[in-house]
Amino acid sequence: MSPELGTTNLLLGIMAGASVLEALVIIGMGVAAFIAYRRVMELINGLEIRQITPLTARVNTILDDVKVVTTKVKEETERVDVAIHRTIGRVDDTADRVRSNVRAKTSKVVGIVRGLRIALETMMQSRAA
Repeated sequence: MSPELGTTNLLLGIMAGASVLEALVIIGMGVAAFIAYRRVMELINGLEIRQITPLTARVNTILDDVKVVTTKVKEETERVDVAIHRTIGRVDDTADRVRSNVRAKTSKVVGIVRGLRIALETMMQSRAA
């Protein structure tokens, strides 16, 4: 029985050695992955500091400028709108005044023309009769 146990022990020793090697490889891969992760995070932080932070500042400055321009355009639009409404109101008032003045002045002329027409029609009817 001894030779059989020797072979079994040898195979068990080989399997134990292979398991230890596998464990060492897995631990090595874990350490390598952690180191790679740390380097990638350092790279990302460096990119953020060198590229993204200045870009964000520029974008915020542009957005602030756009906000200022939008505010000015809105104020000017409101001012122009008020001016247009005032002008339209003045034009309406002027048109009403002109209309009433023309009516007042032409009503006398229209009355005289109607009177003359009626007088002429009456004279024509009396001559025809």
